[in-house]
Amino acid sequence: MPWSPRWSSWVINVAICLRTIVAAIVLCVTVNAFAKNSVHCGEKGVWIQILGSGGAELDDQRASASYLLWIDDHARLLVDPGPGTALRFDESGARIADLDAIVFSQITNDHAGDLAALVNGSAEITRDGPLPIFGPDARDGYLSMTTHLDRLIGASGLYPQLKDRLTFRNSSFKISANDVPAAGSRRWARFGTERIRLAAIPVHHGEVPALAWRVTAGNQSVTFAGDFNNDGNPMQVFAKGTDALIVSHAIGESSRGELRDQHVLPSQIGRIARDADARMLILGHRMNRTRGLETQTEGKIRESYAGPLIFANDLECWGL
Repeated sequence: MPWSPRWSSWVINVAICLRTIVAAIVLCVTVNAFAKNSVHCGEKGVWIQILGSGGAELDDQRASASYLLWIDDHARLLVDPGPGTALRFDESGARIADLDAIVFSQITNDHAGDLAALVNGSAEITRDGPLPIFGPDARDGYLSMTTHLDRLIGASGLYPQLKDRLTFRNSSFKISANDVPAAGSRRWARFGTERIRLAAIPVHHGEVPALAWRVTAGNQSVTFAGDFNNDGNPMQVFAKGTDALIVSHAIGESSRGELRDQHVLPSQIGRIARDADARMLILGHRMNRTRGLETQTEGKIRESYAGPLIFANDLECWGL
């Protein structure tokens, strides 16, 4: 059929329609991308994201143990921003502006090493109010949370260019540092918002002041047991009925000596999860010395605990 101007007009109209359709698809994808904050978690409900699943080792391709609690597609709680957390936080889609709080189970480098990076990276971010940060108080030569922050980003600290974050001067929001008792057996529960309530208890982790944290969101709860050796069996009561119990899997069943003074054995983890009636058990802080022992670890845990068992990996997200 010979070419005619009418055919030319038809081709142009088809091209315009196709371009319009493609533009609409791109716009729809873009809107959806911006509408959803989390890259890995669901848009509704309570989710636990493992930002880092490793320890302090440099040869495990994992960030240090760190966690996010998401509620309805907003990250509301950050736990233990250790080395690698700042990158994983960015990859997760979380926003500093959404956080209700940051909590520390201990103030050691493998649990706190990326705090300055997070503060520095939020220089242009605004919030509706201060950002509360909670951590252990001082003991046996270890600094309290408030002193740690002052020495880290205070006027005479390591990074004095960040000092305005502690004073609110020339800063879009202020950090509010708070010390939580890390000795004795009393339960601390002095912080809550309309979305979450926090509680903490001291736990034994060698000479290091350490805390276990429990966060309640609506009728669901997550217990971040962290590093502890279960002296006095504190988790049986503290984690009772929790939806998810997160424990460090830092040692194998045959460990002895100093390691046993700092961490629980897999067989103990199973009994703790059973006695607490935890609905789900997540093993984080996976060290090189425990990787490859998952079958043995699960066997020891299954002697006592029959619920869902997860070996954590970076950026995984689990819904409650």
